[in-house]
Amino acid sequence: MDNWKSIIWQQFGAAIESLENAINACPAKVWGDKPGSHEFWYLAYHTLFFLDYYMSGTDQGFVPPEPFTLSELDPSGVLPDRVYTKEELLKYLEHGRNKSRKVIDSLTEEIAHQPCGFKKDLTVAELYLYTMRHVQHHAAQLNLLLRQQTDSAPRWVIRVKS
Repeated sequence: MDNWKSIIWQQFGAAIESLENAINACPAKVWGDKPGSHEFWYLAYHTLFFLDYYMSGTDQGFVPPEPFTLSELDPSGVLPDRVYTKEELLKYLEHGRNKSRKVIDSLTEEIAHQPCGFKKDLTVAELYLYTMRHVQHHAAQLNLLLRQQTDSAPRWVIRVKS
């Protein structure tokens, strides 16, 4: 199982690093200056929120770190009441990276096959891969926005640095 955990982390961490690179590469003119679901900052926030949420294992007692709220879970699509800064989201990214690494490091064969706490038809291991795919999907979306608006985007991350 240790070899599998290492492989999973190498790719999961690479997805998070891809997101980090996109956030770091985003100039102020692309970041966005209003609450809106298609703003660069919001797409980055959405991705980080669900990384944090899903890697919590259950919604029971989940609370994101300040200044973030549970508005992302509101079924009516409530947006945050302000634009989050790049620095706030990079701090949230580090929180998500650390949580993800810890959770993957603690994975056992037994835990991997248990039903996850969110989507009952997925196992815990499938939820981790689902979450990795979600992060990579939005990292690619952010890179597309950067490419369209600045003609530049970060390079592909093959595996996490550490």
